[in-house]
Amino acid sequence: MTSRYLKTILCAGLMAVAATSCVDDLEREPFYEATSASVYRDFANYKPILAKLYAGFALTGQQGPSGRPDVGGIDEGASNYVRTYWMLQQVPTDEAVIAWNDPGLPALNTLTWSSNNDVTTAMYYRIFYQITLANEFIREMDDAKLNERGITGANLEEAKKFRAEARFLRALSYWHALDLYGSVPFVTEADLIGKFFPEQASREELFAYVESELLAIESELAAARQNEYGRADQAAAWTLLTKLYLNAEVYTNQKKYTEAITYATKVIGAGYTLEPDYDHLFMTTNHTSNEIIFPITFDGLRTQSYGGTTFLTHAAVGGTMSASAFGIDSGWGGIRSTPSIYDLFSSTALTADDRANFHTNGQEKEINTIATFTDGYPITKWKNVNPAGQAGSNPTFVDTDFPMFRLADVYLMYAEAVLRGGTGGDPALALQYVNALRTRAYNGGAAGNVTASQMTLNFILDERARELNWEAHRRTDLIRFNRFTGDSYLWAWKGGMMEGTSVADFRKLYPIPANDLVANPNLTPTPGY
Repeated sequence: MTSRYLKTILCAGLMAVAATSCVDDLEREPFYEATSASVYRDFANYKPILAKLYAGFALTGQQGPSGRPDVGGIDEGASNYVRTYWMLQQVPTDEAVIAWNDPGLPALNTLTWSSNNDVTTAMYYRIFYQITLANEFIREMDDAKLNERGITGANLEEAKKFRAEARFLRALSYWHALDLYGSVPFVTEADLIGKFFPEQASREELFAYVESELLAIESELAAARQNEYGRADQAAAWTLLTKLYLNAEVYTNQKKYTEAITYATKVIGAGYTLEPDYDHLFMTTNHTSNEIIFPITFDGLRTQSYGGTTFLTHAAVGGTMSASAFGIDSGWGGIRSTPSIYDLFSSTALTADDRANFHTNGQEKEINTIATFTDGYPITKWKNVNPAGQAGSNPTFVDTDFPMFRLADVYLMYAEAVLRGGTGGDPALALQYVNALRTRAYNGGAAGNVTASQMTLNFILDERARELNWEAHRRTDLIRFNRFTGDSYLWAWKGGMMEGTSVADFRKLYPIPANDLVANPNLTPTPGY
């Protein structure tokens, strides 16, 4: 396999066809003047166009790191897909606060956003930009069109694989829409190109659609671990199905834990292995890891943006921290964890558990003022260095990939689904998977291992925070455990108070942007906004 496939062609793989937005106020600059008829006539163009679909998760425009943005009307750097997704999944939770006063950010810290929030709006537009690109590509990969162009033999088989990958990427974005916004406008390749008003799909309808898409393409994707690095394969689809089913009770009020076990088992049996050293998962060489199932790839020279791992690395450095130790030219002094996350580690674990990666020198544990970077402990897991400490290719833009899906998460999902009563799973195996993570965290020793009686659902929630902190899972996890809203669990600045306070249940969903409600008469406001 070509280990750095996407890192070498993402910037070159600009979409060669214009795609019409399904959202009136989503502004986009066309890529080229070429028509789809001329571009898709040549099979050699298909892979670079597919690369643009992947690039949309990492890049923000046509030249990088800024200028000629794909989405107009919002700050380009701050609207990066991974960066914005991370913000919505982390900042309103106990895992992170951010010091900056950029539009929309203070309201995320305190769970007080409105339908005009810049960050929730940026994510919404990024999602539908990705869906629009995917729809256009899938439309042009129709069997009849491929036949009309004379695409046959090995090229035809490859084109069908490209189409399946595009359907996976679209399903991924629709899952993000389902999880973050609930009910959203719905459009596929079957809809006519041009200005129209998409109908709004319910959460149940979106769930059924994402499920059906992933099941339909399962046999068309490359076998697990057999695709080029950075591209989706069967294991990526299985992992997304596991996530979909694990959260089905939230999305549809229907339990799907048995199905979650089924697809987690498929992933676990696909040949992935845990990275021996936890820290190596978040360094410039993480593209070599056999634990990462589906990454969003970044390269300091070829995929430059102010989002993704560039944001995660720079924004967590400030105060007494040495930027050069992280392989970067400067810290941005932004994100820290709350005391609640620090307290998930016992005093022994703070020195023994590799995942307790807090910077405390010059920092205060308590967050008296969100805007003060030295209030709160930064987490030091994201770095632009290799295991030998050598810096990446560029001190500003980071080489480290973002592991959207990795095996450790699947182990924990399997264990949770078993504890929640899913059938077909093995409690002893679930315990084995969890202890494999803890053995790694404790440098190969059994000191951190737990017993079957200790492995409760509450333990799993806490273990997910220890293992997956700052990887964009926490909001979804807290909602699934009914700990995000209400007053059953409080953390610093939840609801706008330093000690935390109750938050209304409607905050479990982000609002459809006010501008889109005006633009599309078929949409109804998200309840509570």
